[in-house]
Amino acid sequence: MKPTPIAALIQQAQARPKATAFIFHGKVWTYEKIATESERLARGMVARGVKPGDRVALHMMNRPEYIVSYYACFRIGAIAAPLRTAFTFAELAPLLQRIEPKLYIGESALYENVAAVDGEILPRDKRFIVDAVAPGQDGVPWDKLFNAAETVALPSPVVTEPAVLINTSGTTGQPKFVIHTPTTLAETVEAMIGNSGISAEDAMTMPLALGHISGLASVLTCIRAGVLFVLMESFDADVILDAIERHRCTIQIGFPAHYAALLARQQAKRRNLESLRFCMSGGDVCPIDLQQQVTSSFGAPLYNLWAATEVLGSIRFSERLGPVVTIPPGLEVRLIDDNRKDVPDGEAGELLIRAPNVFAGYWNDPGATANAVQDGWYHTGDLMRREGDELVFIARKKDIIIRGGTNISPVEIEEAIMAAHPAVKEAAVVGVPDAVLGQRVFGFVTLAKGTNPAVASEIRARLATRLAAYKVPEVLAVLEALPRNALSKVDRKTLQSMAISADQARHAEMVEDDFKVEPIAERASRREVLIGLSR
Repeated sequence: MKPTPIAALIQQAQARPKATAFIFHGKVWTYEKIATESERLARGMVARGVKPGDRVALHMMNRPEYIVSYYACFRIGAIAAPLRTAFTFAELAPLLQRIEPKLYIGESALYENVAAVDGEILPRDKRFIVDAVAPGQDGVPWDKLFNAAETVALPSPVVTEPAVLINTSGTTGQPKFVIHTPTTLAETVEAMIGNSGISAEDAMTMPLALGHISGLASVLTCIRAGVLFVLMESFDADVILDAIERHRCTIQIGFPAHYAALLARQQAKRRNLESLRFCMSGGDVCPIDLQQQVTSSFGAPLYNLWAATEVLGSIRFSERLGPVVTIPPGLEVRLIDDNRKDVPDGEAGELLIRAPNVFAGYWNDPGATANAVQDGWYHTGDLMRREGDELVFIARKKDIIIRGGTNISPVEIEEAIMAAHPAVKEAAVVGVPDAVLGQRVFGFVTLAKGTNPAVASEIRARLATRLAAYKVPEVLAVLEALPRNALSKVDRKTLQSMAISADQARHAEMVEDDFKVEPIAERASRREVLIGLSR
């Protein structure tokens, strides 16, 4: 049986108690210290009335107390419910109402977005602050949670019951809470170790937010495998590069936006990164050009990862450039069409996965659970094409653009835009409604500093030699930065709203222009660039 997260920690604390598990702000945390502190916190929670199955809201930036709190919850069978640090009171209040936490553990700077929550939803004497309680705040100092007597008995957790609730981004409506149990977390950790090849000989930085599944699973994996990690409060490219050099890190993990920033800072100030074996990028498709530049600058390959909050670590990265991943031996996958029929190799279909690390359902949402998992198969919503033992990502099913009955992959066009001109830093493509065609293609780019936005016309001209005419975006809007969600993924919902607004304004302008005397060529050139779109 694979060890649960708390069992894995106890094993490390017994086998190598004084070994460094992680470093935070220069301070060393050993396995023994994590185990001891989480045990003390677990007793404090029980003394405060927390029982197996009770929810504990965690609301912090990355810090040691976050890790200790997770393990304390795992120790007694409480359900850890991390809250997103970017959420406002208006977003957090309904989430807290849904999970009904027995206890809140947070930090003073973030607590302001929770303070006004009704005491019936979150009891005021159960709100603990890990740092100094700010003047006027009603939070209880964290230290008071450790006043429990040593004789407090700790319950034994059930490995098939919920251990953590991770809320999704909510881009398709109300956020859902993804349930993972000690068993699914254990399976996730083992899959991540096996598919990445990491070991106790490795070291890495940890900039991923602990409130997301990527950060939580990465920390659990490091502790299980004995990988030393440098915990970052939040992402800072210079701090990470310095840490890689200082601690001789062998692996780096992050999102595409992280790597773009790391590349820029490494080019501005060179660090010795020769210790790196490889880098991994998840959360969104990493552009090929960025993969190539990072690989060249860092001297270590950058690989694409695929994962979802509902299932993490099952699929291995590929050594091929582009949005390609590898199906490891033994993993059950299917690609199906809209009629739920399996598609042959080389054709696009929705990816389905059946594995022991698939999530246990959505919290209090049996309907959504039944839609997502059918006969044990998790429907990912991602369109892939199989090539032997590899999968090529095409698009999120909901993001695919259908023009005149023909499916268009946003990823394919975005890669073409990136390759079309060296001034393009980022690209994103969405569909806008069309009464006749169904949808039309609308593109966005960010450009290198100092580039004339009029270069968008040249980029479109170059795309005409790379793509079929119906795939070329009618418009390339120039933005200072692409909008992103809490996971650093490009926020396509926001982009689509921007595109629809800009498209409507563009067509209104075209009607107005019909009454003006202006050369058609000048009109066309002017319309290809839309600058300063409202966000």
